[in-house]
Amino acid sequence: MVCPTCIAIRSLLVGAGLSAPAAMAVGEAVGRPVERKVKAKVKRAASAYSKRYGAAFKRLKKKHPRMGFAQLAKKAHTAARRK
Repeated sequence: MVCPTCIAIRSLLVGAGLSAPAAMAVGEAVGRPVERKVKAKVKRAASAYSKRYGAAFKRLKKKHPRMGFAQLAKKAHTAARRK
């Protein structure tokens, strides 16, 4: 089946003086998709340290809800290094 865009391209090429078989070949080549499928990026797994830090941060946040992020992060990193 031929798409309307391919037909239009062929007619323009023939009108410009290109032979019909050459215009047909160009029209078919233009109709094919150029892009190839992109592979999905592989998500990296969390490291053991990252998991320990996350757990420590959640524990500290629950224990000290009004403490700022910087202080909590510092304490969580210290706790994660100790374990």
